[in-house]
Amino acid sequence: MLVVCVCLLWQVLDAPALQDDFYLNLVDWSSLNVLAVGLGNCVYLWNACSSKVTKLCDLGNDDCVCSVGWAQRGTLLAVGTNSGQVQIWDASQCKMIRTMEGHRLRVGALAWSSSLLSSGGKDKNIYQRDIRAQDDFVSKLSGHKSEVCGLKWSYDNRELASGGNDNRLLVWNQHSTQPVLKYCEHTAAVKAIAWSPHVHGLLASGGGTADRCIRFWNTTTNSHLSCMDTGSQVCNLAWSKNVNELVSTHGYSQNQIIVWRYPTMSKLATLTGHTYRVLYLAISPDGQTIVTGAGDETLRFWNVFPSLKSQVNHSLKDIEQCSSYLLD
Repeated sequence: MLVVCVCLLWQVLDAPALQDDFYLNLVDWSSLNVLAVGLGNCVYLWNACSSKVTKLCDLGNDDCVCSVGWAQRGTLLAVGTNSGQVQIWDASQCKMIRTMEGHRLRVGALAWSSSLLSSGGKDKNIYQRDIRAQDDFVSKLSGHKSEVCGLKWSYDNRELASGGNDNRLLVWNQHSTQPVLKYCEHTAAVKAIAWSPHVHGLLASGGGTADRCIRFWNTTTNSHLSCMDTGSQVCNLAWSKNVNELVSTHGYSQNQIIVWRYPTMSKLATLTGHTYRVLYLAISPDGQTIVTGAGDETLRFWNVFPSLKSQVNHSLKDIEQCSSYLLD
């Protein structure tokens, strides 16, 4: 069970049984300020306003949680399991409302786009599921040659980016069953994916241990913009919605968290404290706080981004700079 303590400038949650598995996605933060965490065969909810901890579900001894993903609004939580199921839970009632099949192996990646839920599995497939429809899925996307470990919809819900253990980054549109863009420059698994909330079509991706790079793409022009060698495995990426900055989390060998300014990619902060690779990352709904999780069985909360109100003018200046950079 999650145990809360306060540690100097950040908060720490003890998270026993948080798996040290690069290919899973076990932490997500909802628009209603509730953190979902998959611990072994259970999902726990932590209310950031009240600090109340609730046990949402227990999959039993024969299964375990491989991914969690909140719907963009409301209280629906998707849970991907080791057996290949995708469960939809209403967190407000702690009630499972449906189970969806399709995957033959574990489901390690989930991404919502309104009522459409995308799930990626170790069976190399991505299933598109409309939770309003009776069928378990409305389409099957085939393009990866190995486990799908990263999935992110763009902010306008028009493009889905997927990363896999085949070192590929693929981009799909709303109606395609084959990728519309393929990027093969990474030399290790691509789990870390982030769309810019500031510039349409700007996509960041990070590679695993043999790659260590963050790459930037313009999906509108199908161009590779830049590459930054970070020196260690890139596990997660997330863009600030308040300012033109992004955060990356890392594994082998430094287990650090880095805040970058875009597009210069100058380091604004390097955060340390985790003793295992930092495999999990989520951002609070106000965009100011991140939570990171690691195989050291802790979740750590860091205040890394300014509030939107205090940074409006600065952000507009950054966006103008970024837009001109994309056009160069």
